[in-house]
Amino acid sequence: MKFLLITLITHLPDPVTGQRRSTTDRFRDVVDTAVLAEELGFDGYGVGERHERPFISSSPPVVLSHIAARTSTIRLFTAVTTLSLLDPVRAYEDYATLDHLSDGRLELIIGKGNGAAQAHLFHVTAEDQWDRNREGYELFRRLWREDTVTWSGTYRPSLTEAETWPRPLQQPIRVWHGSATSRDSVDLAARYGDPIFSANVTNPIEPYADLISYYRERWVHYGHDPADALVGAGTAGFYVARTSQEAIERYRPIFDARLVAFRRLGIQPVFATLEDAIERSSILVGSPQQLVDKVLRYHERFGHEVIHLQADHDGLTDKQHRESLELFQAEVAPVLRREIPSRPFAPPATAAAAA
Repeated sequence: MKFLLITLITHLPDPVTGQRRSTTDRFRDVVDTAVLAEELGFDGYGVGERHERPFISSSPPVVLSHIAARTSTIRLFTAVTTLSLLDPVRAYEDYATLDHLSDGRLELIIGKGNGAAQAHLFHVTAEDQWDRNREGYELFRRLWREDTVTWSGTYRPSLTEAETWPRPLQQPIRVWHGSATSRDSVDLAARYGDPIFSANVTNPIEPYADLISYYRERWVHYGHDPADALVGAGTAGFYVARTSQEAIERYRPIFDARLVAFRRLGIQPVFATLEDAIERSSILVGSPQQLVDKVLRYHERFGHEVIHLQADHDGLTDKQHRESLELFQAEVAPVLRREIPSRPFAPPATAAAAA
């Protein structure tokens, strides 16, 4: 199994202290955590894309470019690239550039995105977001693979023998499809032989397991070898300590503050208590053995080879945050790597490969 840290770059008061860091310091936290992730042996680091408060993650390629300059081996993920909102040509240019700056360490996770700001900022609605996502991906895919593209669609001006520069370093690039609630995204992934990344955050396991099963069905329908299907999955929160009692005691104020924030926004939490979340959600809070057992239980339903953990401190001190990540890599990751074989991520590309 492979392990990513992912941040959506929320900009909120610390749930324990109530203090909120400056925007500049928040970005520094994100970059410093990516450097730490590489130091500790995580396989990837992901940066989300959102366009409304409380997030400041509106420009993943800029953030990832800075992370690329501070790291050398860790894979760099988008989580997710909202192609339903973006001009595919502009998105291609940004990410082809980042592909070179990172020496071919880029991995894209695409999705339609969510949030009310989409309609206001980009005039993307619930009625057209899936069509925009599909059309955007189909054009992006061609731009990455073809030196010149002639194309016409619904949501951007047509192209005639269009060239896009720079040409990418990785050829082709692997594109994951973020999956949360709809069959459209998993069907698109299966059609093109791409992997999926299940959000696996908000609800119990059943709806996510159903979508992954549907993905595997459509994968075979489109003529692909079942053994080639690739699945990643998220987690709803993370903290590991030597004992379950210590983990729960330390994480409880963080979880309770999250419940208060949800209710303030008019959102009824699916899991009303931390104990309920630990029992029925994907949250990984507990001792090393508890985390191993839970991931293995989810793997029985998902067959996933990659998981992400929350990158942010989320109410933990710097010391607590680092100790938790170190303990995960020392006592959880080795067991899961042994128990769940996973295919390698693509090795860093070389300039010769793109010539």
